[in-house]
Amino acid sequence: MTTETPERPAPEFDRHMLEALVCPVTHSTLHYDAARQELVSKAAGLAFPIRAGIPIMLIDEARQIKAD
Repeated sequence: MTTETPERPAPEFDRHMLEALVCPVTHSTLHYDAARQELVSKAAGLAFPIRAGIPIMLIDEARQIKAD
C-alpha cells in the first residue's frame, strides 16, 4: 500500500472521471469537492470519499450531508 509522504504526495483525482461517474443511489450528477476530497451527490445527500486519487463509490463508505 502506498502511503502519502512529503516526498510522495497522494495522487490527485482525475476530474475527467466525473464525466463517467454518477451517484450509485440516484444515478445523478456528482460534484467534486477538492477541499474535502469527496464526490458529492446533492440528490442523495451523500459525499463519497476519494482516497489516493480513487473515488470510493460504496454507500457504506459515504458521509451523510445535510441539505443546504
